[in-house]
Amino acid sequence: QVQLVESGGGWVQPGGSLRLSCTASGTIFSIVDMGWYRQAPGKQRELVATRNSGGGTNYAISVKGRFAVSRDNAKNAVHLQMNNLKPNDTAVYYCYARLYTDHRPTAWGDYWGQGTQVTVGS
Repeated sequence: QVQLVESGGGWVQPGGSLRLSCTASGTIFSIVDMGWYRQAPGKQRELVATRNSGGGTNYAISVKGRFAVSRDNAKNAVHLQMNNLKPNDTAVYYCYARLYTDHRPTAWGDYWGQGTQVTVGS
């Protein structure tokens, strides 16, 4: 059983900053990739930013230069620092992890948090 628990969402004015955090717990052997997706009302879930175990990152074009994803491997945690937030960043943000639950090559899966609301408005 694996759980991802997010924190740090809320309301902020345009141009403001928020920091999201997510911690994975349960039966975890190793985490391959960890990061954030978001879903705005009426839209599909989209990638925001991820960071893999080798330190490589992947960002949506719309957030490059404003958001930064980091990981604390010792704590199985991922953070998203969001700066210069814009109204179209408003969405539910979901923590994501691709991980192995044991040493077997087949023992991997994708896991999601419950989501945290980020609202950017005046």
